[in-house]
Order: sequence, then structure tokens, then C-alpha cells
Amino acid sequence: MASAAEQLASNLNFSAFAKAEDLKKRIWFTIGALLVYRLGTYIPLPGINPDAFAQAFSSQSKGVLGMFNMFAGGAVQRMAIFALGIMPYISASIIMQLMTSVIPSLEALKKEGEQGRKVINQYTRYGTVLLALVQAYGISVGLEGGHGIVNDPGMFFRLSTVVTLVGGTMFLMWLGEQITARGIGNGISLIIFSGIVAGLPRAISGTLELGRTGALSTGLILAIIVLAIVVIALIVFFERAQRRLLIQYPKRQVGNRMFQGDTSHLPLKLNTSGVIPPIFASSLLLLPATVAGFSQTTNMPAWASTVLASLGHGQPLYMLFYAAMIVFFAFFYTAIVFNPKDTADQLKKHSGFIPGYRPGERTADYI
Repeated sequence: MASAAEQLASNLNFSAFAKAEDLKKRIWFTIGALLVYRLGTYIPLPGINPDAFAQAFSSQSKGVLGMFNMFAGGAVQRMAIFALGIMPYISASIIMQLMTSVIPSLEALKKEGEQGRKVINQYTRYGTVLLALVQAYGISVGLEGGHGIVNDPGMFFRLSTVVTLVGGTMFLMWLGEQITARGIGNGISLIIFSGIVAGLPRAISGTLELGRTGALSTGLILAIIVLAIVVIALIVFFERAQRRLLIQYPKRQVGNRMFQGDTSHLPLKLNTSGVIPPIFASSLLLLPATVAGFSQTTNMPAWASTVLASLGHGQPLYMLFYAAMIVFFAFFYTAIVFNPKDTADQLKKHSGFIPGYRPGERTADYI
């Protein structure tokens, strides 16, 4: 009887993996591309005083800048060329998806197949540039407002900062597309993932150091570990949870042969919208912070300053709007990506049906 190790080795089939040259090339390309991304998060913007910015960042690292920094893989903390990260592209993609449901011309493009998808992707790139320009200019103005952060403030610094940050975002967008085409998995998702997990080693070592010095008890550290495992398990459960609707296909005759009717399942995910609602909600709520970057050069009314302060990251009003927008976009985005009528029409077109429900409108109502 084969041992557990032998069974595991046979299941993994290392010999087949060793012969898969194309797979190995894709793995190495993905690793190389992610290393390039990580390297760019350490290249600072020109004209910045790193020490002065580090001091300013440390006082606001738990607010909006901290959230920006997490998505950018630590690039904001170092004010690197990739400080904007890939978020402008994510926001532009979500906006474009929402617009395809309300603008007839874009909806028609979506139904044209591959050619229409290419046109929509090009519009998404244009939207990425526009969003990145606005955010980059807000960052440049905000940096000039900080004491001693910019070595030589002025129009040249703003122009160079905008060009560098927008160029960094466009490069990351291109890099993500290359990973998708020539590497493994979705390139944009891998870039976001690698940026977030880059801070895990430091967070883990910091927690262990607090435990070693006695600032955190051993029981509390164990509770944190258990809580993290439970949260991850719940996330995986809700992400993978789905309801499967039985789909039947009638018998069909091809020539003189009669083929038995097939059965399949229509999976309905519990979390159809995925992480899109919180990402889009956070992007919209970061707009007040971008507007606040202009407050150094404009006379802002007192009521506007109060509103901006109330919408600061972690404030009660911010959390209320954040939760409400997540709920709204969860329903709205689900209605866009999953249309029961279109699904029912596709089933009817391919002669599929749900047992007990007539094809067409009854099926759409049931779904």
C-alpha cells in the first residue's frame, strides 16, 4: 500500500510539471513582473525630501494615507513613483462597467463580442488617465503644502510629479495586462495582492516583538491568530458559497441516433459582486481627501472644512456612508453583472429549462 507521501507525490505529478516548459515560463514571467513592481515602490519621486515626508506620513498613517499606502504596497509611505498604484484603473473599470448599463451605445458595444470589448478597454484606459491626472495633481499640491517636504516647490515640481505618478499608474496597468496575457492569473489582482501582503511580514514581526517585550500577552496573540484564521475561513466560505439551480436539456436526435437529455447546474454566487462595492465606495469617499489637497491654495468656507473633517477616514459619518455605499453598490453591481432575463433567454435559446418552470419569463422570475 502506497504511503501518504507517495500518494501526494503522485497527485502533484512533479515529473509532468518539470516537462511543462510553457507553465514554467509563465511562472517566471509572473515572478519577474511582480519583482519589477515591488522595485518601483522603492523609487522616490524627484524633488521630495524623504525624511520630511516620512515624518509627515507617520502622523497621518492611520488615516486616508494609511489606506492608500496599503493598496499601493507601501509606495505612499515612501512617496514612490508607484504611489498612485493601480486604483485609478480599478475605479475607471468599475465606472465603465456601470456606464455600460445606462448608456445604450456602450451597451451595444458590450454585445459586439471581442471587438466591442477592445473598444471598452480603450475607453477604460482613457478614464484611467483622467482619474490619475486629477489624483496626481491633488497629491502634488498637498505635498507642496507640507513643511519642508518639497525641495523646490512650483509649477515644474507639479508637472514632474503629475507626469511621474500618471506614468507609474499606466505602467502598472500595462504590467497587469502583460501578466494576464503571458503569466499566471489576473495581473491586476496579483499586483493588488502582492502590494497588500508585502506589509504582512513587518506586521507579524511587530506583533511578535510586542509579545516578546510583554506589551501583548501570549493569550492575546493567540486570540489574534485564531481570529485571523476564522475571518479568512469566513471570507473563503462566503466567496465560494453558491446556490446551484438544476438545468435540464431535452432529448435530441442527430441523424438516426437519439441522445439522452443532459443535466447541468446554474451556479448563483452568494457574493456575486465580489470586492467591487467596498473598492468603489472607498474610492468615492477618498474624493474629499483629494479636494482637501487643494485647500492650501483656496479659501474654503467653514462649513466645507467641517464636512471634509466629518468625512475623514475613521469618522462616524465616514463609516456610515461607507456601509451605505457598500450595500447600494452590492445590489447595483449584482443587477449589472447578472441579468435574470438575459440568463433565461440564453437557457431558452439552448433548449435548457429549470424543472417546474416554463422557459422565458417564469424562469427569469424564479432566478
